[in-house]
Amino acid sequence: MNTKQSLCFFVVFFLTTITTPVSAAADKTPAAIGGADPIKTLTVSVDQYTEEISSDTTSKWITQKSNLEFSPIYKTEFENITYCPVSKSFCDFSLSINANRHLKLVSQAIADREAVKAYLEDLARKVNRDPVDAKFTVTDGKVTTFAEAQDGLTLDIDNNLETLLLAVTTQPTSEKIALRYDLKKPEINYGEVNNLGISSVIGEGTSNFKGSPANRIHNIKVATERYNGVLIKPGEEFSFVSFLGEVDAEHGYLPELVIKQGVTEPEFGGGICQVSTTAFRAAIFSGLKITARKNHAYPVSYYNPQGMDSTVYIPRPDLRFLNNTPSYILIQTKIVGTVLTFSFYGTDDGRKTSVDGPTITERQPDGALKASFTQLVVDKDGKEIIKDVFNSSYASPYKYPHPGGPTLSVKPSNWSEEEWKNYKKTLSDMAKATAKAKP
Repeated sequence: MNTKQSLCFFVVFFLTTITTPVSAAADKTPAAIGGADPIKTLTVSVDQYTEEISSDTTSKWITQKSNLEFSPIYKTEFENITYCPVSKSFCDFSLSINANRHLKLVSQAIADREAVKAYLEDLARKVNRDPVDAKFTVTDGKVTTFAEAQDGLTLDIDNNLETLLLAVTTQPTSEKIALRYDLKKPEINYGEVNNLGISSVIGEGTSNFKGSPANRIHNIKVATERYNGVLIKPGEEFSFVSFLGEVDAEHGYLPELVIKQGVTEPEFGGGICQVSTTAFRAAIFSGLKITARKNHAYPVSYYNPQGMDSTVYIPRPDLRFLNNTPSYILIQTKIVGTVLTFSFYGTDDGRKTSVDGPTITERQPDGALKASFTQLVVDKDGKEIIKDVFNSSYASPYKYPHPGGPTLSVKPSNWSEEEWKNYKKTLSDMAKATAKAKP
């Protein structure tokens, strides 16, 4: 090989090296080289879930790149051996006529790493799940299971990314891939039912939703089922909102009136506060420590007696209380007629709970009022465990008007002229909006 041929070989080798996708390794993965058929379908499975990745999707993950390679043993298929992809003077300097006879056009597939990762992240949102503890019920004084425990599942995105990249770059005509995932065991399963220490009712709470419209009753029933059979560990802080989950049509709720940002308006889940109020009362009478509770903006008859309600809204306000008993607490719910009951089962540790109130401490002409009650809990030896006072302040319900609701025709004596002016303006705006919304 003479000097010009040596230089020619070096330059072509150098150009081939820098034009290959090595520099793109951070976000691309090189595929197999050659003329194999593209991927038609990939079928992936995660546990019991299976879905197909169409050829339209996989084709978007791949880009093709062509390079010229020099090989002394390869005879070029180019008809024009003087063809130069760059400047002709450069080719004349670097490539001899003989070298041009040994150039090969090579196609290389490059996989888009970020696109494949985005697919796996979307898939994870479909298949990932939290572990679910077994749910129990009390039948004839015996605790039994009515919902089996379920393992949690987390898709292994990092390892599956490499698996899918390899699959799309090896170009099979069809491939089934079992993706990797991690399982997380629930804390409570059926086998532990006899170790929970659940032996008796430690407290109950009730409320009456008589007069509720159909959608409100429906939402109360849907939300109530979320809490039936729930277990609260000793020392655990229970969050009503955490167990509630999503509140929308997809999860079975209907639009109904809710108090929100100074107005009463329809929204999915109206009526859920009937459930949180009942749970609050059960926690109070069970002698549990309340760590978060907020009363409603104005008094609502469904929550009589006033002063013992608890409003919730995702993500807050929330109802929270601490299981300060020595055993698990099992929540049982039931609806008889229009009466909702929360029963807390656990271990009777000898504590005694007394509730003084609720008492209306102030009442205004416009319906605003204040109420208060005291929860006193003592242990089996009479030692005070809890003494909490719950004060509730309710605004006038007329300050939260809604179409079809009651209205005032005379200014309440405790309202200023400015308040009365704003109230009449609100009614006027509401009437205009209602009329505009009619077909």
